[in-house]
Amino acid sequence: MLSIGEKAPDFKVKTHEGKELSLGQFAGSKVVLWFYPKADTPG
Repeated sequence: MLSIGEKAPDFKVKTHEGKELSLGQFAGSKVVLWFYPKADTPG
C-alpha cells in the first residue's frame, strides 16, 4: 500500500489490445489505471 504523496513503483501492464505499457512511459503525466478484474467472468 502506498502512502499519500508516495511515488508508485514502475510496473508493466498489457492493454486490451495486447500492447505492453509501463508506468515509466508516462513520467511527468497524470495517469489513471482502470481495469476490471475478472470482467465478464462468473468468478
